[in-house]
Amino acid sequence: MRRLALLLVCSAFTSVLGGCQGLAPKRSGVEVIIDGDGQFPDFLVGKWIADTGGWEIVFEPGGRISSAVVSLGRVTMKPGQVTTVPMQLGGKGVFEPGLWVVQYSHQQRELLVEITIERFRVELGKSVLRGKTRDIFVGSISADGTLWWAERFSFPEYIADTKKYPNHALTVDPNDAPHQGVLFQKVQEWK
Repeated sequence: MRRLALLLVCSAFTSVLGGCQGLAPKRSGVEVIIDGDGQFPDFLVGKWIADTGGWEIVFEPGGRISSAVVSLGRVTMKPGQVTTVPMQLGGKGVFEPGLWVVQYSHQQRELLVEITIERFRVELGKSVLRGKTRDIFVGSISADGTLWWAERFSFPEYIADTKKYPNHALTVDPNDAPHQGVLFQKVQEWK
């Protein structure tokens, strides 16, 4: 219940920041919030790889995310930068990140990461998938600092443009946010 409350507060906080660009400039594209002494722990710095979905997150000193591989197309993205990749069936995929958030609580050893893709457009042959998505990972860090057991909450908003179904919204009820357990492991040699 505590995690859900933390998730809702962080989501509301992030939504307010994301919705008021004049009040919260993106700067680096990553907002870092550290409870306690305000220092991002050194043991979290490095590359973390998930056991499912293809997710990878690289944390720099200070807590900033320098890059992430997202499950949507397994694309490597950098905060604040539009990523364009060629697609296997021809065409291209374009991914624009929104504000990414990193929050760490020293007392609970709990890490929350929010990865927002503000807009994307993927050409799949003659069809197109477009929209936006937000993924939130929240969970505990192991005592030895090498594992992160996280719950992933996903908020996709996709529109498919096909010959048979033009402009077809692929809906997910936000009240039934799909979630799954994800285990991230820190990779020792990451640079």
